[in-house]
Parts: sequence; structure tokens; C-alpha cells
Amino acid sequence: MRYENIKSGILTILVLVSLLLTWNLWTYQPNYDKLEKSKTLEEVTVDKKQDVTKIVRPDQVLFHVKGQHYGTSNPDELDKLIKEVSSWTISDVKNYTEKAGNMDSFIHGSGNAELVFPSDVPIELYLSVLNIEGKKIPPFNFNRIIINVNDLEKGNGSVYFASTETGQVYISHISSANLNEFNRDYYKNAAQYPKFFAYKVSDKRTFYLPEAKTKMTTYKYLPVTLNSDEFKDALFDDPSFVQRSSIPHGEEFTNDSSKMTVNYDSNILQYINPTPEDSFVVSSYDLVKRSIDFVNEHGGWTDSFRYVSKSESKRSVTFRLYSTDGYPIFNDNGLSEITEEWGHDEINKYVRPNITLDLPLITEMQTVTPPSGHEILAVLQSNKNFKPELLEELVLGYQMVRSSDENKLILLEPAWFYRYNKSWGQIMLSDLGGGSADGLE
Repeated sequence: MRYENIKSGILTILVLVSLLLTWNLWTYQPNYDKLEKSKTLEEVTVDKKQDVTKIVRPDQVLFHVKGQHYGTSNPDELDKLIKEVSSWTISDVKNYTEKAGNMDSFIHGSGNAELVFPSDVPIELYLSVLNIEGKKIPPFNFNRIIINVNDLEKGNGSVYFASTETGQVYISHISSANLNEFNRDYYKNAAQYPKFFAYKVSDKRTFYLPEAKTKMTTYKYLPVTLNSDEFKDALFDDPSFVQRSSIPHGEEFTNDSSKMTVNYDSNILQYINPTPEDSFVVSSYDLVKRSIDFVNEHGGWTDSFRYVSKSESKRSVTFRLYSTDGYPIFNDNGLSEITEEWGHDEINKYVRPNITLDLPLITEMQTVTPPSGHEILAVLQSNKNFKPELLEELVLGYQMVRSSDENKLILLEPAWFYRYNKSWGQIMLSDLGGGSADGLE
């Protein structure tokens, strides 16, 4: 009898324990709040993220008015213009290449206003900026948006997307009310902008250069060095397995497959992530989109960088630093660029500056006047090796250099730059009346 009582007691205890465990299992709630606040799950951002409108921007707008040409690179003016264009409803996008005729004459014809982009832009990428309605549009690239006010006589409005790189032209339509408003606010007032003159280098290419000298400002910055650990945490999949080591002039971060090098003399950060070689072809849209997204993921837009070029064959994209007054900034060592090279699904190579230009030293700013477009042409044409048909771009910009008296300071000095036979060079002037074009061979 006593044995039976003991057995019954043990069974009762087991049943109660089982009920208690079942109750705890049903009512258990994990502490998600605490987990979400864990440091290992926080998003690592070095600086700010940017919308497409801030990264993919036109360099210039040109107005062609009865044989006269006017234009500006002022960022505020371009922002207002893009804002107006983005408010339009654009419809009925069609291929217009065969009807356009000669590309150069078509783009620069009287009555046209053209927004000039530094490189081909995939139309899919710009759908977040423009309001295009209707059926799915075909994929194409453009580096010009052309608005022709002559269409007012026909009672409708047309917007053209053209690529001087591929020779393609697409036509779309806007309301006559939109075109009339653009004509009233911008085209009729084109003469308020600086005057330009045409320099035709071939049947396929014409440059528009400022008629008068342009006043620009020299800048001097005390740069701020970016935190290497923040890039390490952002770029490596598991930062806890990354080893840091000192190297001449900098430091190196490595894991089993990837390496990040920071050179404190050149101020260049380079991240290498080898992936298997592949022969796949990536679309223009995917290439540029993933490149912008990659930098956005770690808030890497530490200064005013803009998209300037891409190469589908090399699977690479380049972003360049621009000044506050809208001019491109060049540096011989890549200090003014962000470049990316891609594998199939992952970044292969990422090169960028590890400094940011915070605020200019106000007391060091000076107003200077670079040579006019006419003077620059005289310098180019005086070189016996110069072949006009090989000239691809000619722009005012800034050369980024280190101060000779204090290596810690960064100087932005106005200068003329040109792309000749696929390579960039700077026009070096000994004086306003002459000089040499650095890079012309």
C-alpha cells in the first residue's frame, strides 16, 4: 500500500510539472525589443544617403534661340528646371531615331532647350524623377533631354531623350499647357544666362563654350578624415572576424576573402572583394542602380558626388565630386572620385577618398577669372598634334591639389579640362594668351 502511494505521488508531481512546462511554452514571448537594440543588428552608416535626383544630375542647360546660345551650370537654376520637368505628365514614349536625322543638328536646333548630362543615363533609373505614364517603355539610355518650344505652333508639346553615345533618340509628349509654361518661364528668358558660342569639331559633334570669361572662386579646405572602423563595419559581412594590421603609410583590414586598405598619404580607401570571373553581361540600369544602392547602404555620400560614367564591359561606374557652384572636380590620384567594379552579385572593387571637405576656409577664398572659351580654343589649336575630331569634352572645373605650404590643406583651383581620345587632361596656361595642353600626344 505504501509503495502504491509513493507511485501515485510521483505521477502527480510529473503531471503537474508537465502542465507547468506546457503553460510556459504556450505563454512564452521572446524579448524582441532587447534583440532589436543589439549593436550587432544596427545599420552602419558613415554619412548620408541620397536620392537619385542628387546623384544623377545634368551638368548644364543650353538654350538655342535663333542662332544665339545661352546656358548655365548653376545648381539652383538646374534644380528649379528639373523640378518643373518632373511635374509634367510624360506619355507615349517611342523610338524616333530614324526621323531625327543628323543627331548634332537635331539636338542643337533653334527652339531647343537641352539638359546636358555627363554620361548616358538608363531611362529606368530616371523613372523615379520623371512622371512617365502609359504602357511599359522600352529600355534605352540618354544624355540629353530636349524640349522644343516650336511645337507650340502645332498645339502640343514634345520632349526628346537623345544619346550622343549610341545615336538613339526617343520622343514623348507633354501637354501644351506645360510647354507654354516652360516657354514663358525659361526659354523666353534665356538671354538672362551667360552667352555661349558654337565650336563644331565634326558633323557629329559641336561644343558650346562661354563667350565671356567666367568668374570663379578658389577654395581651401581643412579636410576631415573619415573613420576607418565605420567602413570596416559597413563593408565586411562579419566585422568581428576582420583583422587590422599596420602597413607603410596606412592600415589594412582583412578576413579570409576580402581586404580593405587605407592610405593616409594619398587619402585613398580601397576595398577588394574577389569574386569568380564570369562572362555575364549586366544591363545599364542594373549596373548604375546597384552602384548607387551600394553607396547608399553605408551612407557613403560624404560630399557632393555625381554619376559621371559607366562601362558595361568592365562592369564599372564612376561618381565625381562637384563644387558647390556646380563644376566638376578633378584630381590626378583619384581623390575626387568614387569608383566601383562589380562581379555577378557582389562588389569586386570599391575605391574612394577617406576624407571629406567639410567647410571652406572663408578667409582663403578668392575670385579668379579663367580664360574664355575663345582663348582656350586658341591654346588647343596651337598644338600641332591637336586633332579636333578626337576632342570629346571641354569643360570648366576645379583641380584638387594639396597646399604647397601646408600639406594638410586641400585646394580647389579653377581650370579647363578636356577629354581627348578617351583620356582626360588639363589645359596648362603659362599666361592668358598661350600655354600648353597637358596630355595631348
